[in-house]
Amino acid sequence: MPQKELWERSPLRVFERAVGGGLGPGHVGIVLARAGVGKTAFLIGLALDALLRGRKVLHISTQESVETVRRFYDQLFKAMAEQLQIEDRAQRHLDVERNRHILVYNRKLFSLEKLEQSVGFLNQAAHFSPSLVIMDGTPRFEQTETWEMEGVARLAREWEAEVWTSSLVHREGQQCDGRGIPLAVARFDRWLAVVALLESRGDHVRVRILKDHDRPEVADLRLELDPSTLLLRWQ
Repeated sequence: MPQKELWERSPLRVFERAVGGGLGPGHVGIVLARAGVGKTAFLIGLALDALLRGRKVLHISTQESVETVRRFYDQLFKAMAEQLQIEDRAQRHLDVERNRHILVYNRKLFSLEKLEQSVGFLNQAAHFSPSLVIMDGTPRFEQTETWEMEGVARLAREWEAEVWTSSLVHREGQQCDGRGIPLAVARFDRWLAVVALLESRGDHVRVRILKDHDRPEVADLRLELDPSTLLLRWQ
C-alpha cells in the first residue's frame, strides 16, 4: 500500500478531522488525564506522526531525562512502524532523530524566557524552527498564573507552531465546568483552542474532545489508546 494512503488510514487523521483539521499553527491544545493514564504517550504519538510527515518537533520536559524521553519515542516509533507498515524503518528513524530536539529543564528553574532563548539558539545555530511543540509537565495549571499562559500563547503565534501541553485530572474533589474541564484549566479557556480528555474505562482508555476551537458542538470520537502499544486505535 502506498505510504500516503497509509498515513491517511492512521487514527490520528480521524482525531485531526474531529477538531476541524487539527490544532493549527499558533494555537495551544491540552490533553487531560489522571496520573499514569497516557498523557505522555498521547503527546509523543502526535509528535511522531508529525515527524514521520517531515515536520520538525521540539519536545520540552520538566519531568523526565533526555534518555527517558528518547526511549519512549523509540518504543512508540517501533509500535507505529508496525501499525502503519512503514518501509525503510532505519532511515525513517534517522529522520525522526534529525527533525526532533528534546529540551529538559528543572521544573523549579524553568521559565518561558529560558525556553525562548533556547529556541532562538536552535534557530540560529541549527536552522531549527519547530512546527510542533510538546510541553510535557509545564505549565502546571493548578499553579499557573495568567501571564504564563499568555506567554505560551504568544510563543505559539510567534513560532507559528502548534503547542500541545497536558494537565492532571484527579479522581475525586476536583471541580469542573459544564464541559467536564477542571476549573484550574478552564480559567485559561481563552488561550486553549482544543481540550482532549483521556478517560480510563476498565481495560482501555477512551479519547474524548471537550473543546474544539470555538465550535459549540464537539465530535463524539470512537478512538482509544491501545493498552499494549499506547497508540491511538479505533474502538
